[in-house]
Amino acid sequence: MVKKVIVLGGGAAGFFGAITCAQKYPGVQVVLVEAGPEVLAKVRISGGGRCNVTHACFEPGLLVQNYPRGSKALRGAFTRFQPQDTIEWFASQGVELKTEADGRMFPTTDNSATITHCLEQAAIEAGVQIWTKSAAVGVSREQGQFLVELRRGEQLRGDRLLLATGSNPQGYKIAEALGHSLIPPVPSLFTFNITDPRLSELSGVSLEQVKLRLIPEEKNPHKTPSKTSNKTSLEQTGAFLITHWGVSGPAVLKLSAWAARVLHDQQYQGQLIINWLPAYNPEVLRQQLTAIKGQLPQRSIASSCPFPVPKRLWQKLVNYLGVSDGQKWAELSKKTLNQLIEELTQGSYAIEGKGVFKEEFVTCGGVPLGEVDFKTMESKICPGLYLAGEVLDIDGVTGGFNFQSAWTTGYLAGLGLGS
Repeated sequence: MVKKVIVLGGGAAGFFGAITCAQKYPGVQVVLVEAGPEVLAKVRISGGGRCNVTHACFEPGLLVQNYPRGSKALRGAFTRFQPQDTIEWFASQGVELKTEADGRMFPTTDNSATITHCLEQAAIEAGVQIWTKSAAVGVSREQGQFLVELRRGEQLRGDRLLLATGSNPQGYKIAEALGHSLIPPVPSLFTFNITDPRLSELSGVSLEQVKLRLIPEEKNPHKTPSKTSNKTSLEQTGAFLITHWGVSGPAVLKLSAWAARVLHDQQYQGQLIINWLPAYNPEVLRQQLTAIKGQLPQRSIASSCPFPVPKRLWQKLVNYLGVSDGQKWAELSKKTLNQLIEELTQGSYAIEGKGVFKEEFVTCGGVPLGEVDFKTMESKICPGLYLAGEVLDIDGVTGGFNFQSAWTTGYLAGLGLGS
């Protein structure tokens, strides 16, 4: 009979697992142990302090398409707990969520404190004991129980253990100590560092829709081509932002997630091919440029942009091709016209490294999903051990998907822990 459950990790998955277990099994003592001084730190800062709780995608088959790693394992899990269930759970606690135009869901208060307060109150009301400043330095299994050693000298014994430590190295060590293997964690969801005259002094310029294609740089050209060779190309379309260090925005972040391992293997070097006008094919561009050349021959090329791109960006691109500010459309040569079409649809920019997307730092890697039963989130290696959240090799693109996988895996683990 389960009498005591220990939850390691005071983030979204740990809290949801602890709350679910305590609510469903009132006779079970649940202790949540957090290494840091406060719980739910990542929830607090996510979404610019607004907390992007989940995403308004209610079909599991579509939902899983937003997970570069974990989609197959989450398919069944989302049939048991998905965004609609998340919305209903928070509503049952008196917290209403709203949907933004891009599908992201936030509390109606636009304040992450609404979510953290809700989770803390739900945990307290369910009888969860919350210990902060309690780093676990070791876990062992003795006579069917888990023995957790805390840095401050105390020991905790429990019948079941939920490991929900996120991408914390100590959490990975504990998983390995209990028999699990580990896929080396590497960053996901990051920006690209690019130094290029075409982007200089354009910090803050944004576009609603660009198409990006990544060609990673092959570090060893003599090596047999592999899936991380320069033949690999990855594509994403979406909103785009030019920054003082390079480029960011949803399209870049999605691309970085899908290419996380490829870019890591290539030391974050490669070519970013940018199509500034994905709604136009090159032939249509040629026709429009030829037409404007005939209609406005005396108009300055740099000051009259015929396409939906920011004027400052247009000026940079035409100047880069050698078009002076005073040059007229009548003076546009066929060669420069061809170069302009290429620049607008497949300009190549050298990625020189990665930046950080601080609001939603995510890693890919962790405990392999084949080592966990996704019906209950129980370890297949160590009976009585459950895993949830980012300690697993699961990661989603930006938009509330990482929190949803935390709620889902936490919920399923909570159901399993007390049974």
